[in-house]
Amino acid sequence: MDEPSALYELVAESGVVPEGLNLVAALTGFTDAGGAVAQLGEYLIDTLDSQIVAEFDNDALLDYRARRPIITFDEDHISDYEPQTLRLYLMTDELGQRFLFLNGYEPDFLWERFTAAVIELVQRFQVKTTTWVHAIPMPVPHTRPVNVTVSGNRVEITDALSVWRPTTQAPANVLHLVEYRLQALGHPIAGFVLLVPHYLADTEYPATTLVALESISAATGLIFPTDRLRQETRTFAAKIDEQVESNAELARLVHTLEERHDTYMEGTSLRSPLTDSDGELPSADEIADELERFLAGNRPGDDFPSGDSRP
Repeated sequence: MDEPSALYELVAESGVVPEGLNLVAALTGFTDAGGAVAQLGEYLIDTLDSQIVAEFDNDALLDYRARRPIITFDEDHISDYEPQTLRLYLMTDELGQRFLFLNGYEPDFLWERFTAAVIELVQRFQVKTTTWVHAIPMPVPHTRPVNVTVSGNRVEITDALSVWRPTTQAPANVLHLVEYRLQALGHPIAGFVLLVPHYLADTEYPATTLVALESISAATGLIFPTDRLRQETRTFAAKIDEQVESNAELARLVHTLEERHDTYMEGTSLRSPLTDSDGELPSADEIADELERFLAGNRPGDDFPSGDSRP
């Protein structure tokens, strides 16, 4: 069997990465509600100082036919080729604190070897804690804060921030496996699942990025610039509110979701903010039906917050 280290190449010179840093991970996978993970990666790389530490092997991990590289066709020739990337970065937060950031695509292949490679890097750099985020669509209202479910072995984080603690089975992504293996080794790890309004799941919802940053800060003590995100979140919310005010059916949907959310948060017998009056979780088909009815109620040409794409 090939060594896990064969999956990546160390780019940074020896000694560049201090020992004992926090590791943050955000990989785009089969679900990224509100574009939370994609936006988080872009935002951190655009706003913070960074240096590539390691680069993973696309030919081993990536299904090119599922996530095709982008080329630039310049009149009569190919002038650029942009493959997907999966990298480990050394980054610096707003206060000068350094941390490691694993960002890019979720591997299509070799999950066990990839997980072993991540653990190898965690041990190589004596990582202090690992924190990761992803986002799923849920029937919750945009008029309430984006909540999180927390997994891992950091009880203080779970007790402070996790608002929904189901016992259930769900499709995994590769960072679930990384968490599972690191937890077995006793490594401090926290995974944040952002619960994103299902009718905004296909938009780039800036509130998700803001909550992701706040969750990472709570788990690591890292500080990030958020002024731009807060303004984008306010602007986005105002546009959504305009849509709700002009659509009675959508307004009823949001009001119903608000009632369920608020009742749950008040500590009633409801098992989660997602249940109906009989205490049952809505099925995926029921959620899709609600969303279809919402979309059908909008006139052609309605201006949605995400530009040309509709929720």
